Amino acid sequence: MALTNTIITSWKLQEIVAHSSNVSSLVLGKASGRLLATGGEDCRVNIWAVSKPNCIMSLTGHTSPVECIQFNSSEERVVAGSQSGSLRLWDLEAAKILRTLMGHKASVCSLDFHPMGEYLASGSVDSNIKLWDVRRKGCVFRYKGHTQAVRCLAFSPDGKWLASASDDSTVKLWDLIAGKMITEFTSHTSAVNVVQFHPNEYLLASGSADRTVKLWDLEKFNMIGSSECETGVVRSILFNPDGSCLYSGSENTLRVYGWEPDRCFDVVHVGWGKVSDLAISNNQMIAVSYSQNNVSWYVVDLNRVKKSGSVIQGLIQDKPIPAPTSALGSTLRRNYERPTTSCTGQERSPSSEDEKEDKESSAEITNPEDYKEIFQPRSAISRTPPKRTEPFAAPLEHSFSESVLEKPGPAVKIVTPVIDRVGFPFLKLAVVTTSVTSPSRPVPIGLNAGDFLSVTSVMGDEEALAQIRKGHDTMCVMLTSRYKNLDTVRSVWASGDVKTSLDSAVSMNDLSIVVDVLNIINLKPSLWKLDLCTSILTQIEELLQSKYESYVQTGCISLKLILKRFWPLISDTLTAPPSVGVDITREERLKCKACYKQLKNLSNVVKNRAEQVGRHGSTFKELQLLMAPLYY
Repeated sequence: MALTNTIITSWKLQEIVAHSSNVSSLVLGKASGRLLATGGEDCRVNIWAVSKPNCIMSLTGHTSPVECIQFNSSEERVVAGSQSGSLRLWDLEAAKILRTLMGHKASVCSLDFHPMGEYLASGSVDSNIKLWDVRRKGCVFRYKGHTQAVRCLAFSPDGKWLASASDDSTVKLWDLIAGKMITEFTSHTSAVNVVQFHPNEYLLASGSADRTVKLWDLEKFNMIGSSECETGVVRSILFNPDGSCLYSGSENTLRVYGWEPDRCFDVVHVGWGKVSDLAISNNQMIAVSYSQNNVSWYVVDLNRVKKSGSVIQGLIQDKPIPAPTSALGSTLRRNYERPTTSCTGQERSPSSEDEKEDKESSAEITNPEDYKEIFQPRSAISRTPPKRTEPFAAPLEHSFSESVLEKPGPAVKIVTPVIDRVGFPFLKLAVVTTSVTSPSRPVPIGLNAGDFLSVTSVMGDEEALAQIRKGHDTMCVMLTSRYKNLDTVRSVWASGDVKTSLDSAVSMNDLSIVVDVLNIINLKPSLWKLDLCTSILTQIEELLQSKYESYVQTGCISLKLILKRFWPLISDTLTAPPSVGVDITREERLKCKACYKQLKNLSNVVKNRAEQVGRHGSTFKELQLLMAPLYY
């Protein structure tokens, strides 16, 4: 059976095991699109060449999980922020650490290098933004204004402004020269995950957990566009290098947007899951995502993606689309004025104090050949032009075929790989029926199935069915009981009494039911009332100490919402002077006292969990900051 081969638009390039424990952050080098840095809960930063299976360099020194990473514009340096609040900066070409920067009180969750100078910015769960002078090894300015974690930072192309995105649903713009906030954009309704400046014009794009991408005019400081068709949380955005369109990465989907007017040029379905970063090289989109300790690379052929012209049918209904003012869709908006000289100074040599502080840090080169080729090209004398990176070859889209070698000799059956639309290879081992003795027909080279498959014991149908059914009855009983309990809670919920519904869930002594109800309430924070807090805080303490990750996550979200909504009320009520006349606040004061006592107990649990290294460490550190008044 033979099918006509066609080139596919997107495919999975490679998957690697990047760390010995869970991957916690990663970033692509935007200049080349060929370099990747990963950070893990093993406290290491590993450097990779895209499409190559082996790590080039492993950077050590951090003593807590690495929460964010960033390359500088030339990709010769990399900085990593940790859960403890420290930053470490390495010189990749020299394979050594340059600086260790301390100052944040909580996990560092965003970083960016200044485009022209020896400066970098860091944002933290403590809601502060710090500007660091790498030469002086110190913080030169602190920007305060956000009320929650700062998730993304971006310098403008001319280096004069800094944009910040936060969990408080705002985007702020800072003037580096004046040292103050210029403006604040507040149209997002949920945490803002990413911001990026247009490469030429005074435009800023932002992507949020509210499933929208918004564009902001930086001359008039107003919103000029907003998408409404994302199917999931927007985690990555990237302007095309010529500024003609904006790419948006959400779960399993890449969208291409234009603005003035708002329009979606194309939608590409890619099986990348929760994409973490995007880069463009050779007119190909390079994307990366991670799950546990695995990292996957994906490629989208931008030659086959629509970047201008008519919109996707059905996204805009009955609205005439005026033509863009130019081929790039640009207007009379101002462009950035880039300085012609760099503001970098001579690098200060490390002092004896620096060397003492960084003695535990190292840069271990694990792949010398790739390291010399990528980071030390100037150390070799070349008499030919330097090599240029080539686009990644797209696999052909076809169904698998079976071919049988004919005479001479016994038959050898070979099953070829199958590649689906998103580029996942489904490989089957070649099964050799008998050896080929004919000299004119060599034996295929590959894995011998006999080395892997046991021939002594073959499981029969009955035994296989017994294995499948093992534990099935127990699971059915458990799920049936859970269904009945949830149906009881739902019937109470239908009456509109949220507290009684939650109380009934608590009375069932089944944490899974409590988690299900809390997940519904957390989706609509306005449902939270002080009455609910007194009923559920004891259950939240159990959830925070659960061995199930989903239970811990639900408990953290619930506790964070309670603290943000009710701690000011609890604090003010308990510190208010006693009333002179009728004590009309007595009932509320009793509720506040009960909540305070339970929160005090929870603060010890949060403090202990915040000291542990793990996936939820940064979340517990954030809760610890919110509960700081309870420790005094």
